[in-house]
Parts: sequence; structure tokens; C-alpha cells
Amino acid sequence: MPEDGERIAKVLARAGVASRREVEAMIEAGRITLNGKPLTTPAVKVTDRDRITVDGQPVGEAERTRLWRYHKPDGLVTTHKDPQGRETVFEKLPKEMGRVISVGRLDLTSEGLLLLTNDGELARALELPATGWTRRYRCRAFGDLTDDGIAKLRKGITAEGVHYGPIEVEVERKQGGNVWLLVSLKEGKNREVRKALNAVGLTVNRLIRTAYGPFQLGSLDKGEVASVNNRVLVDQCGHLLPKLKDQTGDDPASGQARAKAPARKKPPMGDSRKTGGRPARTGPAKPKDSGKPQGSGKPQDAGQRPGAGKPQGAPRGKPPARSGERPSGPRGTRSR
Repeated sequence: MPEDGERIAKVLARAGVASRREVEAMIEAGRITLNGKPLTTPAVKVTDRDRITVDGQPVGEAERTRLWRYHKPDGLVTTHKDPQGRETVFEKLPKEMGRVISVGRLDLTSEGLLLLTNDGELARALELPATGWTRRYRCRAFGDLTDDGIAKLRKGITAEGVHYGPIEVEVERKQGGNVWLLVSLKEGKNREVRKALNAVGLTVNRLIRTAYGPFQLGSLDKGEVASVNNRVLVDQCGHLLPKLKDQTGDDPASGQARAKAPARKKPPMGDSRKTGGRPARTGPAKPKDSGKPQGSGKPQDAGQRPGAGKPQGAPRGKPPARSGERPSGPRGTRSR
């Protein structure tokens, strides 16, 4: 924390207590104390020396910033408390995750990738349209999408009094009276896909978010949650939140830390790397010869040593000449 301190709402958001807006509401409700006194305004800076409690419980040190991918099923509300008593996303999450907040929302009947974080500052940075991250969806809609409708969506369209920026739409396939679409957009306004497609004559009956910026739904099953590796988080979001660059190394709790390469085993005895990886010979060892090079199988060349191409066991040459016998070599040569 800087020596001159940080705003208390920002500190509590980093500690995973709640988002900044929720912290401000908690201050107004008198649920937060600072150094033993009830806090009445969020316009206060705190340092490491200050003591903060929420509902009488001391606030510990801020956790490292974390990010999770979650496959939201349809039928869940993206809120911590629902006035109508419907099931929420956060009721279905593992308890060991602690308090987290969502990056944007998916409505009741939408499904797919939902990013979760314990840092309200990161959530805010990822939600901003200025970030420019593309949200991708697979969408099933009833009706027929014409070329004119696609052109309107690409230019930006106004629906129910709200203007939506350019939306890229690609027809994936048709299925009866429905059409499957691949939809990409960057704003992420409330129910944007449904309202924009309705403006060109389509009724969305299924919506699946497959990507949020560089993060993909991948092979996550419905209801499954997976932590984003810390190195990936820093690489992808460090330019949006500079403090992330201080988080070095892998996070062992993510379940996605880089595994060390297994130690390379030594080759078995007799395995030669000069053979280009050929397996070592098996079977009884071949008896050593007398040092004479083996025959190549080719006809004997002129000047080759006599007997080099003869089979083993054959005599190396004629027996030595007897005394008084004429040498068998050509004339003019001396017998060795």
C-alpha cells in the first residue's frame, strides 16, 4: 500500500470483502469501523497501520488478485442476493473460493463463460468498454437473418431507445425454423445480444458465451470452475492493472501451475546414439574376429589384399615354398 494510503473502498475491494459500490453502501449502513470508530464516509484513505472491521470482524491482509473461469448454467442469477429468492451463481461456487464478484453478468437464461475475481478493481477494468475486449457468443434464434439485417448490425443499431455499437454476426447453420449464429461484440450492455437481434427480426431462445477477451470457455462442464494461472493473468491483464506485475511465479492453488518436465532417463547399456535411435541389439554376443575387416560382399578389387574376401576358416594363401622350389610369384620379384 502507498505510504499516503489508499481509499478504503479500494482496499476492501482488494481484500475480497465486496465491490467498491457495495463497500460504500456498507459504510452508509454503519457496518464498517476504522480504528474503533464507525466510518461515516468512503472519502477516507487508510494505511497498513489502520485497523478495519466489517460487522465486527477484522479485515485481514489483501489476498493476491485471482481470476476464475466459470461455466454458468442457465437458471442462475448473477447476483449475491436475489429478492425473488432464485438460485444465484455465488451459492453454487465452492466455499474455499471465498468472496468473489463477477466480471459483468449473464442473465437468467444465458449460459457459458463467466469470469470471477476477488479484486473489484480488476473486475471494473475488465468491464470497461475502453478495454476493447471482444465478447463471443453462440446464439440460437428463431427467424431468418437477411443480408440487410447483418449489415445493420455491423454498422451499429438502435433498439428500444438504446444505441449499440457494431456487432459482427456470422451464420453457422440453420436448424428448422432456427438459425445458429456466431456473435461478437465489445460493449456488453445489458441484454445487448437479445435486443439487437430482436431489432432485425430474430427471437433469441438460447445464448452461450464462449469467450471474454483472451479467456475461453473451453471444455468446462456446466457448473465447473477453474482458476486462471497467475502467469497467464499477469500476461493478459498486467497492462490493465499495473499492480499485477508484482505477482510473480505460478499459483499452486490454481491447479494449472506449469508442471516440470520429467527427468530424462539414461539409455540402457548397449544403446548407441550414433545409430540414430535404433534399438540395441539383443541375443548372444557375436564372437570377436581376429581384427580382419569383414568382407563387403562385393567382387574383389584389383590390388585388394589376397584372402580378404574369402570366407572365414579358409587358408590365407599357399603354403611357403619348399627349399629349392621356384617361387610362385612373377619373375623379377623376390620371395618374401
